Amino acid sequence: MAEANWYVVHTYSGYENKVKANIEKTIENRHLEEQILEVRVPLQDVVEMKNGVQRTVQKKMFPGYVLLNMVMNDDTWYVVRNTRGVTGFVGPGSKPVPLTDAEMFNLGIQANNITVDFEEGDTVTVIGGVWKDTVGVIQSMNQAKQSVTINVELFGRETPVEISFAEIRKM
Repeated sequence: MAEANWYVVHTYSGYENKVKANIEKTIENRHLEEQILEVRVPLQDVVEMKNGVQRTVQKKMFPGYVLLNMVMNDDTWYVVRNTRGVTGFVGPGSKPVPLTDAEMFNLGIQANNITVDFEEGDTVTVIGGVWKDTVGVIQSMNQAKQSVTINVELFGRETPVEISFAEIRKM
């Protein structure tokens, strides 16, 4: 499998969240979870003064742009390029150029590869997040997303849940 890189997509201003939602829906519908790993609208905390009151709000770091962590191929390029609200990839001509590690570091996004000592079929305990203290058996592992899928009991039936490597511990 080819390596995933971060790419920048230009959108209509104000449509960043709508583009993100549309791409995520398309990923789900076309089962591209292994090729388009993450869609992000970078936000930053800004302190505003209004009527003498200080408050912290989140603002877009780059209005009109969305970041994608994806494996570039004809399918993923077509899906993203033809999403409503997307005007194109950032790069010369029609060729998208991935961001460098230095550029990603400046954005506060680091590649954090966690090495794990468990595998499919192992029993694990969730040590963080919504499913904390839940015990489950690993059904599948996704190294690219650094996550596992375990089955948890929800409303009396087994339900698959995706959990980050950082939030689980082998029993």
